[in-house]
Formats: sequence, structure tokens, C-alpha cells
Amino acid sequence: MVFVLTVDQRGSRISGDLVPELLNHLNRRPRRRGLLRKFERTAGDEVQGVLSEAKATIDVILDLLRRDSWYVGLGIGDVFDPLPRSTRAGNGDAFVFARDAVTKAKSSPHHVNVCGSDEQVADQVETVLWLMASVLRRRSDRGWAVADLLAEGLTRREIGVKLGISQSAVTQRAQAAGVAEEQRGRLLATELLARVEVAA
Repeated sequence: MVFVLTVDQRGSRISGDLVPELLNHLNRRPRRRGLLRKFERTAGDEVQGVLSEAKATIDVILDLLRRDSWYVGLGIGDVFDPLPRSTRAGNGDAFVFARDAVTKAKSSPHHVNVCGSDEQVADQVETVLWLMASVLRRRSDRGWAVADLLAEGLTRREIGVKLGISQSAVTQRAQAAGVAEEQRGRLLATELLARVEVAA
């Protein structure tokens, strides 16, 4: 059981081709953990990658949602073994599900959909991702600055010093940014996907 992500650029005629920059970002060394096959351009403005770990999969999806330029489809299922060296040559249920999911994402208000052999788990993961997408979409630049520093492990006092604001202001920005909601959403989505890993 693996996780296939099929991602298609939104509004490429206006913003130009964002695929090369995205591939460089997704395939860079810190992202390698959990990546079975690197992300590749499959056709037009579309990229696809294969992951083996729940946490890495959710991290990539939320990264894509933050960029707000992509339709994201997650397919959960089996693939034909052995996996070919090229992502484009892969085949199996997970690839089919990912194709269905990205197609549905194009008519989704949150631009992310999940399809899989276990429809209940797929619906649950999709629900969490939709809720998180609504939180991230409302986050301001100031909110992202605090969220990013908290993710790096800085304390609120350290963040206040770095940003030149009070500790209480850091807390207020974190609350407005929905940092706690994002953290809980990440954990829940990861745990739901991890159940699929265990069941496999």
C-alpha cells in the first residue's frame, strides 16, 4: 500500500510554468524521507510522486496547499511490483485513484481530494485536509511567520525577540493563524493514513 500524489497546476496560462520550481522543491534532499519515487512531470503542467510514509505524504500535501497554485489528488492503494525507476511508468490502483482524485480536485472548493481502496479512510483524510485548507487559506503573512518559527522549534519568547514583538503578540498571532488547529489536523491526518500503512 503506497500513496501516490498527482498534482496539476492551476491557472498556468496566467502564472506561467511553475513545474520546474516545484519539482526542485519537492525532490530536494530534506524531502527524500518517505519518497519511493521522485516527483516527475507526467504531462503538461502535471507532476506525480510516490510516497511510502503517512507523515511525509501529509507534509507534502500541506506544502502544496500553502502554495495555493495546485490541484492535489491523493491516491491510496497498491501498485504493481517492482516499481519502475520512473514515476511516469508506474501502474496500479494507487495511480488510478490519484488520477480520479486530482480530477475531482478541479471542482472542489479546497482543490484537494483523496481516493482509495478504503473509501471510509479516504473520506476521513479528505475531510481533515479540507478543514486544514480553510485554515491555511485565511492565514496572513504575519501568521505564517509565527507558524514557521514555531515549526522550527523556537519558543514564543524567542520568536518575539526575532520578530520584535511581545510574547503575548506572538500568542495572539499564533491563535489567529490557527497554529494549534493545523498541528492537530496534521496529527489526525497522519494517524488516519498510518492505519492504512499498518493494515497493508
